[in-house]
Amino acid sequence: MGGTLGTRPYTHGLHDLGNGCYAWLQPDGSWGWSNAGLVVDSGESLLVDTLFDRRLTAEMLAGMRRAEPRAAARIGTLVNTHANGDHCYGNALVAGAEIVASRASSEQMEEDIQPAQFASLLRSAESLGDVGRYFLRCFGAFEFAGIEPAFPTRTFDGTLTLHVGSKRVELIEVGPAHTAGDVLVHVPADRAIYTGDILFIDGTPIMWAGPVERWIAACDRILALAVDTVIPGHGPITDARGVEAVKAYLGYVRTEARKRFEAGMSAVDAARDIDLGVFAGWRDSERIAVNVRTLYRQWDPTTPAADAMTLFREMSALARGK
Repeated sequence: MGGTLGTRPYTHGLHDLGNGCYAWLQPDGSWGWSNAGLVVDSGESLLVDTLFDRRLTAEMLAGMRRAEPRAAARIGTLVNTHANGDHCYGNALVAGAEIVASRASSEQMEEDIQPAQFASLLRSAESLGDVGRYFLRCFGAFEFAGIEPAFPTRTFDGTLTLHVGSKRVELIEVGPAHTAGDVLVHVPADRAIYTGDILFIDGTPIMWAGPVERWIAACDRILALAVDTVIPGHGPITDARGVEAVKAYLGYVRTEARKRFEAGMSAVDAARDIDLGVFAGWRDSERIAVNVRTLYRQWDPTTPAADAMTLFREMSALARGK
């Protein structure tokens, strides 16, 4: 899996994919540096995700308005692919838009860590030692103060068809996988799909929710569609190769973790012990700590769930050991 799986230059900002489809990319795709998208037709527009803070979202919206002065002047629909803040914390800046998400994502957004909590954690990070320094490395570039969450105004289960002008946009719920309610945004006429964090390209997927089989099935769902352009939640624009790579990673980690689970090894020790092989060069490989814990809980539901601080402490330790 060496080398990039991207099909276009991976540069910051707006990328015109043709026929009214755009991607907003944020290298290097690590923690918080997510992608978003814009679909326009006949003067109407649909935004796929916002960014992690107000500053970044405002920059993105300004770039989209320069490219599409009429359609992006007032965005009619915003789709959040899932509940993580780097895909929805900028929602309040899209004034007047209908905000659409899966019902499971909407519920998770209201329960998850809120921007004010992120801001508080960053202020106290230096007192937390190694895990605090890791947290700062992951999230210190973002400005969480003053963010007012804006939650979905329309939810759905399963599938939902929307229209942007005469262009059909299909929302396909594939979670729980990465999170509780992951959604794909498919634009059939443009042979394009926005995947949210079902895909991390050249970066390590993180399985907050699982089960892994749902995530693998989501990859198969993408591969079964007639798409040429695949815009991931993080990383460069890709094609079927990128989807296959993520699917291969998930299958490999499942196999290796299962061997250690059956041998009685703890999740922490298993994460340290697994040789990532061809996937070792992907960004943020320490996320295997979370992935193994999620798999162990899938196989033994009596396993207590680890809190966020524990998970970040384990990832921090693996990152220091690389």
